[in-house]
Amino acid sequence: MTVSEIERIKQLREELHAHNYNYYVLNNPTISDIEFDHLMRELQDLEARYPEMYDENSPTMRVGSDINKDFVQVEHKYPMLSLGNTYSEEEVADFYDRVKKSLNEDFEICCEMKFDGTSISLTYEDGKLVRAVTRGDGVKGDDVTANVKTIRTVPLVLKGEGYPSSFEIRGEILMPWDVFEQLNREREAREEQLFANPRNAASGTLKLQNSSVVASRKLDAYLYYLLGDNLPCDGHYENLQEARKWGFKISDVTRKVKTLQEVFDFINYWDKERKNLPVATDGIVLKVNSIRQQKNLGYTAKSPRWAIAYKFQAERALTKLTEVTYQVGRTGAVTPVANLEPVQLSGTVVKRASLHNADVMANLDLHNGDMVYVEKGGEIIPKITGVDASFRISGTEPVKFIANCPACGNPLTRFDDEAAYYCTNEDSCPPQIKGKIEHFISRKAMNIEGLGPETVDQFYQEGMISNVADLYTISEGEISCLERLGEKSAQNIIKGIEESKDVPFERVLFALGIRFVGETVAKKLAKSVKNINALMNASKEGLMAIDEIGEKIADSIIHYFSSEKNRMLVERLRGYGLRMEISEANGVSVPEILKGQSIVISGVFTHHSRDEYKDMIEKYGGKNVGSISKKTSFILAGENMGPSKMDKARTLGVKIINEEEFLAMINDADVPDASTDADNEKTENVQAEVKNEPQKRTDANIQLTLF
Repeated sequence: MTVSEIERIKQLREELHAHNYNYYVLNNPTISDIEFDHLMRELQDLEARYPEMYDENSPTMRVGSDINKDFVQVEHKYPMLSLGNTYSEEEVADFYDRVKKSLNEDFEICCEMKFDGTSISLTYEDGKLVRAVTRGDGVKGDDVTANVKTIRTVPLVLKGEGYPSSFEIRGEILMPWDVFEQLNREREAREEQLFANPRNAASGTLKLQNSSVVASRKLDAYLYYLLGDNLPCDGHYENLQEARKWGFKISDVTRKVKTLQEVFDFINYWDKERKNLPVATDGIVLKVNSIRQQKNLGYTAKSPRWAIAYKFQAERALTKLTEVTYQVGRTGAVTPVANLEPVQLSGTVVKRASLHNADVMANLDLHNGDMVYVEKGGEIIPKITGVDASFRISGTEPVKFIANCPACGNPLTRFDDEAAYYCTNEDSCPPQIKGKIEHFISRKAMNIEGLGPETVDQFYQEGMISNVADLYTISEGEISCLERLGEKSAQNIIKGIEESKDVPFERVLFALGIRFVGETVAKKLAKSVKNINALMNASKEGLMAIDEIGEKIADSIIHYFSSEKNRMLVERLRGYGLRMEISEANGVSVPEILKGQSIVISGVFTHHSRDEYKDMIEKYGGKNVGSISKKTSFILAGENMGPSKMDKARTLGVKIINEEEFLAMINDADVPDASTDADNEKTENVQAEVKNEPQKRTDANIQLTLF
């Protein structure tokens, strides 16, 4: 490695840090995206060539890693207390008067936006990010450093000079509105549960085990408080301005004021203008500006006496109901939707709001043309919370729930134990047909790449498919001649369809879309019945004898296979080569040595992934559970098991075993513990290594933890 290459790596890192700051913090890029990508690629290639130049704060760390790990809990140097909340100007005035009386000297108030995200504490040493920890319980939180490093508004290396050698800065991790809405559109297309609001989305993203996925979510960060010795200024506001020079993203709307009236002016202005901000906010934070005065005011048991949060009222608007329309899902459930005159809420224009079901509609007493109150308050799906009857025109008709399916005209029915109305025309109702196909091709089912809702609709409209089995009759030529689809798309779709024939039986079973048969239930059924014939001919009593299969699920399965059309569909799929029985490797008869045991998995593992261990537990009759309780049989623990879990296990007397002990337990059953011969050989080799070289593997684990 030459001196020039070392200097080039350093130069590239410095340049890329500067370009990240210009683009993400200043919003003022000085080079094109292509030029940036070219520099990043050059640095990645050099770092790959010279691993001895590894730097945990290199710009290349922004892309994240797919290493799966549990989060380690870290104790906060300074407790992260919550703020006292207030909802009225009178309470704000009371806070101001208390401060005035306690200090008995002039003071200033720093007014800030209360960002609606998830709190984070960042620790810097010698100008480099060394740790990022969530709020947790206020005393200790999760170390999410790897994930936070993917957020481009968080500096990995500070700019300029004058920063303390060691300090902590706190702020909020946020998901911008546009990113949030795009994410939910993608989740909706995959039939995954939507995030309720950007705060939940940001919090959930930050806790993902795969930092490369975190990087793709484009999180943002606003920082708002410095802690530590040798801070540059006594003023909180002034410290933030210094932090801005070091590369931190500090809100431009933060203001320092001297009078109560100026506080009210700030609150009233941003109560309206916050709608135009790119991120969610839910209030204003007021802080005594002087750190000396903050220390004099001190803390209560739960919150500082020198700060308070003023919470905005839930945002709502009055707009006109133009009509109620109805959507049909793949199960036939019919959902009413209120169509509205456009109104702006929480930074987005709202035109529609879910009414959920007929009971909700009836309770609102909606009439055609009513003026209705719509609330969003961060919710992705707006809701109607009331009606202003004073605007109602005399003689207008109440809105009544429809009696027939809006798509096929079939009469709707309502089951005794459910709130929804259903279209029972499963065979000919277009939304149900397309919905079943979309479910079938989804990632967790058959995972047919190249197909999506739009393509399914196009195939359906062209008369190419009317059920999931028809997918296996489509030719490359039929696809390539369609609008928006060419030869390459056709090849990818056909390839995806062919590859789906290798999907295991439990996922095929899930893909069929039998009501109440989700992923977990499909696995239970596949393991118990072994093949589709046994399931089709199973009795209600036989099904209910299977672990976790209740009467509702059993009735649904029997109802599905009582249809001759469904049986013919299964036979067609079998004929096209789909797996209709559990694979030989998975179907090996093994003793259920873990039957009746509830097992928690925690930590980072060496020999197998967490998912592989979960499969082993299920294979040997055990049950995977997510939290520790008195009913937990034991904990399978890897490296870096969380301290809180460790403490809880000890308190409850729950046994903790390591990988080697667990694998020995499985091997004592005298059967293969992996799904293939290759995996068995790998396991045996690994176990031999552990037996012969325990210290070497421990060292390797430590290294993996550090990096």
